[in-house]
Amino acid sequence: MNAETIVEKINSAIRDKIQEIALTAPRRVQLKVAREQLNAVLTYLKEQFGFTHVGTISGVDLGENFEVVYHMSNDIATVNVRILTPRSEPKIPSICAVIPGAILYERELQDMFGLVVENIPDPRPLLLADDWPAGQYPLRKDWHYERPAEIIPGGE
Repeated sequence: MNAETIVEKINSAIRDKIQEIALTAPRRVQLKVAREQLNAVLTYLKEQFGFTHVGTISGVDLGENFEVVYHMSNDIATVNVRILTPRSEPKIPSICAVIPGAILYERELQDMFGLVVENIPDPRPLLLADDWPAGQYPLRKDWHYERPAEIIPGGE
Protein backbone atom coordinates (compact mmCIF):
# COMPACT_ATOMS: atom_id res chain seq x y z
CA MET A 1 0.00 0.00 0.00
CA ASN A 2 1.10 3.59 -0.68
CA ALA A 3 -0.23 7.12 -0.16
CA GLU A 4 -2.11 7.04 -3.48
CA THR A 5 -3.98 3.93 -2.36
CA ILE A 6 -4.84 5.61 0.95
CA VAL A 7 -6.33 8.58 -0.95
CA GLU A 8 -8.36 6.23 -3.19
CA LYS A 9 -9.72 4.29 -0.22
CA ILE A 10 -10.60 7.46 1.69
CA ASN A 11 -12.41 8.79 -1.38
CA SER A 12 -14.44 5.61 -1.77
CA ALA A 13 -15.24 5.03 1.92
CA ILE A 14 -15.66 8.38 3.69
CA ARG A 15 -15.72 11.04 0.98
CA ASP A 16 -18.91 12.47 2.50
CA LYS A 17 -16.96 13.31 5.69
CA ILE A 18 -14.10 15.06 3.86
CA GLN A 19 -14.20 18.65 2.61
CA GLU A 20 -10.85 18.52 0.78
CA ILE A 21 -8.30 15.81 0.05
CA ALA A 22 -4.94 16.14 -1.67
CA LEU A 23 -1.73 14.20 -2.15
CA THR A 24 0.72 17.08 -1.65
CA ALA A 25 4.02 15.18 -1.75
CA PRO A 26 5.19 11.60 -1.84
CA ARG A 27 3.85 9.94 1.31
CA ARG A 28 1.95 13.08 2.41
CA VAL A 29 -1.85 13.37 2.39
CA GLN A 30 -3.76 16.52 3.37
CA LEU A 31 -7.37 16.31 4.54
CA LYS A 32 -9.73 19.08 5.55
CA VAL A 33 -12.76 18.04 7.58
CA ALA A 34 -15.52 19.72 9.54
CA ARG A 35 -14.79 19.67 13.25
CA GLU A 36 -17.96 17.59 13.79
CA GLN A 37 -16.46 14.84 11.59
CA LEU A 38 -12.98 14.83 13.13
CA ASN A 39 -13.34 11.80 15.41
CA ALA A 40 -15.10 9.74 12.73
CA VAL A 41 -12.31 10.46 10.22
CA LEU A 42 -9.52 9.74 12.73
CA THR A 43 -11.23 6.50 13.78
CA TYR A 44 -11.37 5.42 10.12
CA LEU A 45 -7.69 6.29 9.58
CA LYS A 46 -6.70 4.39 12.72
CA GLU A 47 -8.77 1.27 12.03
CA GLN A 48 -8.17 0.99 8.28
CA PHE A 49 -4.56 2.14 7.92
CA GLY A 50 -3.02 2.03 11.41
CA PHE A 51 -2.60 5.80 11.84
CA THR A 52 -2.04 5.58 15.59
CA HIS A 53 0.86 8.02 15.97
CA VAL A 54 0.14 11.71 16.53
CA GLY A 55 3.40 13.52 15.81
CA THR A 56 1.90 16.75 17.09
CA ILE A 57 -1.20 18.89 16.88
CA SER A 58 -0.54 22.37 15.49
CA GLY A 59 -2.62 25.45 16.10
CA VAL A 60 -2.65 28.43 13.75
CA ASP A 61 -4.31 31.78 14.42
CA LEU A 62 -5.79 32.84 11.07
CA GLY A 63 -7.52 35.94 12.41
CA GLU A 64 -11.25 35.16 12.25
CA ASN A 65 -10.61 31.41 12.57
CA PHE A 66 -8.22 29.01 14.19
CA GLU A 67 -6.87 26.11 12.16
CA VAL A 68 -5.93 22.95 14.02
CA VAL A 69 -3.77 20.39 12.19
CA TYR A 70 -3.47 16.80 13.42
CA HIS A 71 -0.23 15.27 12.10
CA MET A 72 -0.86 11.51 11.94
CA SER A 73 1.69 8.92 10.79
CA ASN A 74 2.06 5.25 10.09
CA ASP A 75 4.87 3.35 8.35
CA ILE A 76 3.51 4.30 4.90
CA ALA A 77 2.60 7.98 5.00
CA THR A 78 1.78 11.08 6.99
CA VAL A 79 -1.76 12.42 6.96
CA ASN A 80 -2.41 15.98 8.07
CA VAL A 81 -6.05 16.40 9.10
CA ARG A 82 -7.09 20.07 9.25
CA ILE A 83 -10.13 21.59 10.91
CA LEU A 84 -11.24 25.20 11.27
CA THR A 85 -13.02 26.69 14.25
CA PRO A 86 -14.24 30.27 14.42
CA ARG A 87 -12.64 32.70 16.84
CA SER A 88 -16.13 33.53 18.11
CA GLU A 89 -16.65 29.87 19.12
CA PRO A 90 -13.17 28.39 19.66
CA LYS A 91 -14.22 24.81 20.39
CA ILE A 92 -12.73 21.58 19.12
CA PRO A 93 -13.55 17.98 20.02
CA SER A 94 -11.08 15.94 22.02
CA ILE A 95 -9.59 13.03 20.09
CA CYS A 96 -8.41 11.22 23.24
CA ALA A 97 -11.12 8.55 22.87
CA VAL A 98 -9.48 7.61 19.54
CA ILE A 99 -5.83 8.50 20.25
CA PRO A 100 -5.24 8.70 24.04
CA GLY A 101 -1.72 10.11 23.61
CA ALA A 102 -3.13 13.34 22.16
CA ILE A 103 -3.98 14.68 25.61
CA LEU A 104 -0.79 16.70 26.07
CA TYR A 105 -1.18 18.40 22.69
CA GLU A 106 -4.81 19.22 23.45
CA ARG A 107 -3.89 20.74 26.81
CA GLU A 108 -1.21 22.79 25.05
CA LEU A 109 -3.82 24.15 22.58
CA GLN A 110 -5.99 25.20 25.52
CA ASP A 111 -3.09 27.02 27.19
CA MET A 112 -1.55 28.69 24.16
CA PHE A 113 -4.60 29.51 21.99
CA GLY A 114 -7.52 29.46 24.42
CA LEU A 115 -9.30 26.74 22.45
CA VAL A 116 -11.92 24.83 24.40
CA VAL A 117 -11.29 21.11 23.94
CA GLU A 118 -14.64 19.45 24.53
CA ASN A 119 -14.65 16.21 26.55
CA ILE A 120 -10.92 16.36 27.29
CA PRO A 121 -10.16 13.84 30.07
CA ASP A 122 -7.81 16.21 31.92
CA PRO A 123 -8.37 19.93 31.30
CA ARG A 124 -5.71 21.21 33.72
CA PRO A 125 -3.24 23.77 32.36
CA LEU A 126 -0.07 22.17 31.02
CA LEU A 127 2.47 24.85 30.17
CA LEU A 128 1.37 28.09 31.78
CA ALA A 129 2.05 29.01 35.40
CA ASP A 130 -0.72 28.63 37.96
CA ASP A 131 -0.88 32.41 38.38
CA TRP A 132 -1.02 33.11 34.62
CA PRO A 133 -3.67 35.78 33.91
CA ALA A 134 -6.99 34.39 32.67
CA GLY A 135 -7.79 35.16 29.05
CA GLN A 136 -4.15 35.63 28.05
CA TYR A 137 -3.14 33.22 25.27
CA PRO A 138 0.47 33.70 24.12
CA LEU A 139 0.22 32.16 20.64
CA ARG A 140 -2.72 34.27 19.51
CA LYS A 141 -1.76 37.00 17.09
CA ASP A 142 -3.65 39.62 19.10
CA TRP A 143 -1.74 38.87 22.31
CA HIS A 144 0.68 41.59 23.41
CA TYR A 145 3.33 41.04 25.99
CA GLU A 146 4.19 44.05 28.08
CA ARG A 147 7.74 43.51 29.24
CA PRO A 148 8.76 45.51 32.29
CA ALA A 149 11.66 47.89 31.77
CA GLU A 150 14.96 46.11 32.23
CA ILE A 151 17.11 47.49 35.03
CA ILE A 152 20.80 47.27 34.24
CA PRO A 153 23.05 47.42 37.30
CA GLY A 154 25.33 50.46 37.08
CA GLY A 155 23.35 51.89 34.17
CA GLU A 156 21.48 55.16 34.11
